[in-house]
Amino acid sequence: MKKPELLVPASNLEVLKIAVTFGADAVYIGGEVYGLRAKAKNFSKQDMIEGITFAHNHGVKVYVTANILAHNDDLEGVREYFTELKEVKPDALIISDPGIFTIAQEICPEIEVHISTQANNTNYGTYNFWHKLGAKRVVSARELSLNEIKGLRDNIPDDLEIETFIHGAMCISYSGRCLLSNYFTGRDANQGACTHPCRWKYAVVEEQRPGEYLPVYENERGTYIFNSKDLCMIEHIPELLDSGIDSFKIEGRMKTALYVATVARTYRIAIDDCLKSRELYDSKLDWYKEQIAACTYRQFTTGFFFGKPHEESQIYDNNTYNVGYTYLGIVGPKNSQGFFEIEQRNKFSVGETIEIMKPNGDNINVVVRQIIDEDGNNMESCPHPQQKLFIDLGVELDQFDILRREEE
Repeated sequence: MKKPELLVPASNLEVLKIAVTFGADAVYIGGEVYGLRAKAKNFSKQDMIEGITFAHNHGVKVYVTANILAHNDDLEGVREYFTELKEVKPDALIISDPGIFTIAQEICPEIEVHISTQANNTNYGTYNFWHKLGAKRVVSARELSLNEIKGLRDNIPDDLEIETFIHGAMCISYSGRCLLSNYFTGRDANQGACTHPCRWKYAVVEEQRPGEYLPVYENERGTYIFNSKDLCMIEHIPELLDSGIDSFKIEGRMKTALYVATVARTYRIAIDDCLKSRELYDSKLDWYKEQIAACTYRQFTTGFFFGKPHEESQIYDNNTYNVGYTYLGIVGPKNSQGFFEIEQRNKFSVGETIEIMKPNGDNINVVVRQIIDEDGNNMESCPHPQQKLFIDLGVELDQFDILRREEE
């Protein structure tokens, strides 16, 4: 079996560096315009240049999303944006709209084009269509089974790559095309402004349309009829490797550095173990599951990979997350006094036991010995988010180690 690419999301420059450090082969990011995560922090041109340089120095590729479904007023701006990206030199553009695809070929033909899942790529005819136009890769719709993906591989050219989501949130509609957000709030999911109405709590009657009943059964807590469990294929790496997928994609450009580090590290180790031997992978299955459950998630499903989902793939009674750990910060450089810099994300205190999460899979419990602020003052705790601090944990740290605290 050939080694697939592990493709990891990044919402900003800090998270990109974490994704690279914790095992990504490639990272996908959004600029400040024309991507489908407008509410993410996203990347300025300068951040994009720095992130691509950092990734390339570590042998990691960077793909930039431009996968909105464009309206007339978007097209001139897309030309200007792609002219900028030509200078930035990402490894690929992720595109769903044929008009935007045509502009990319005109402005920056030297940059690979990958066809977004937003284009609803469900059959090999579609794959071959895009290949003839010059696409290097097509992202499969989430609605495909593993058998269907094998059928794609058997009927497309060897040099056309298949990218497939293997972990993260599922969408209510065909691979993300959704009108609910626009209908309810005026924010267009197909242009990056989704309000995630599939996670909302619904009554039997939509209040502005009395008499139009939804076919919903509810209990005393209501119903979240559109709310899917999260996709997770960590227990099925052998089947994924056998399917002919070239790139294993993680969903989550709105997620924290802790989430990205946890998921990237777990899949990196699981893939590498499975390629070494099936016995090694099987022997560590409980560890992979334990690690992947340490990040925030909505319960897990295998989606469409093994057939049509059923009622157990939905969460009808709530939209809450399971939270295993709290994200405390990322380790920065060491100062001249031997303390390590961090930018705090959540409160922790001197004397508290926390955990260091390392890229190689180690999780090290330590006691916080000392916290010092930027002015050199000792602190008992750090209550202010994003405060710059210097810490002593009694052990040597590495830059980009993650600090976290297990929640009971």
